[in-house]
Amino acid sequence: MGDNKKLGLWSIILLGINGVIGTGIFLLPGKAMKLMGPGSIWIYVFDMILVMSMALCFAEVSGLFNKNGGPYVYAKEAFGEFVGFEVGIMKLVVGMIAWATFAVGFTTALSNIWPAASNPLIKNSIEIGIILVLSIINILGVNFAKNLNNIMTIAKLVPLVLFIAVGIFFIKGGNFVPMFPTKVTPSSFGATAILIFFAFTGFEGIAVAAEDMENPKKNLPIAIMITMVLVSIIYILIQAVSIGTLGAKLAASSTPVAQSAATFLGGFGGLLVTVGTLVSIGGINIAESFILPRSAVALAEDGLLPRIIAKKNKAGTPYIASIVTAVLTIPIALSGSFTQLAAISAISRFTQYIPTCLAVIIFRKKGMKSTFKVPFGPVLPILSVGVSCWLLTQATKIQITWGLGAMVIGIPLYFIMKSSDKKIDKSSN
Repeated sequence: MGDNKKLGLWSIILLGINGVIGTGIFLLPGKAMKLMGPGSIWIYVFDMILVMSMALCFAEVSGLFNKNGGPYVYAKEAFGEFVGFEVGIMKLVVGMIAWATFAVGFTTALSNIWPAASNPLIKNSIEIGIILVLSIINILGVNFAKNLNNIMTIAKLVPLVLFIAVGIFFIKGGNFVPMFPTKVTPSSFGATAILIFFAFTGFEGIAVAAEDMENPKKNLPIAIMITMVLVSIIYILIQAVSIGTLGAKLAASSTPVAQSAATFLGGFGGLLVTVGTLVSIGGINIAESFILPRSAVALAEDGLLPRIIAKKNKAGTPYIASIVTAVLTIPIALSGSFTQLAAISAISRFTQYIPTCLAVIIFRKKGMKSTFKVPFGPVLPILSVGVSCWLLTQATKIQITWGLGAMVIGIPLYFIMKSSDKKIDKSSN
């Protein structure tokens, strides 16, 4: 694939922003305000520091490899094939569930301005259409998908930037008093921190498509850091404007950003944010449709999934993987059984974060030098692992069970694929 068809630095950054900013930021301000009051803005800062520590670890290890796979590759190279497979299969499974949920989320948001979208037949048709159309777009080539992703990312940022730029002049300082209306306890702090934490997730997926990027060892670390800095600034400012314009009303709002925009931009502002929500969800659908097939390709290239899945067309795109992931995602979208998505997603994220952070220390001991190095020695990787473990303690038993259950399912699949791959190798010899 020629470099002109690959993702340059700014396209990688836009892919990252598109993959992180989804529906959460349009809904979280109200929930965070309800849990922690105006002091919730400091939880964003707290989570930003924690996530940036993790992002630094991802930036260092991403500077070591050119292969697709991201966290799967890092875990495999640091801890062996089995651990790598567990990380990779979790990312693949949760990616399909997440994409299905994004498709359903789009029709849910659409029904707010077009009630007919809630009709089961129309709803299902739209969800199938989203998955199929985006898969076809990705099969047509990286350049086409790249351009569409860039356009959608910029389009989703416009209403958010406008909301911040105008809303900041309507902030009322009195709405931040008292900063913490109720006593802050470890449980309330943890509940708010874990809620907001998930708004920052998604950056780990940027590295999955490394082979489709220009000079990934150099550009990936830069893109990861720029992505998370920009996202963090946007999140903190949105929370500040939402609190400053709505005050206590924010806690009871189900559409906080839209309601806040309506206070200083009128009905137009509310509509603009609603459209922005659709664009945002549409954008994260595009990002997931691009990243998900490449998660499967990385496993297939190593014989941990059928090797045919890694096959590419003349445009250099993994068309078999795109078809397979789309076919598997559609029934999940139509099933409507997404209540455990957050739980599975929560645990699966840590199966990527913890091994990657520890991999930084392992690779350094092996003498592997990256294009980027995490400062302060092993402090930040260890801190990141500790934070991940702390966040896991905030999960319920049901969430832990679902998350570990998904990993357990991967164990027999690993040995089946290893046995199958050995038979293929023997027959070819």
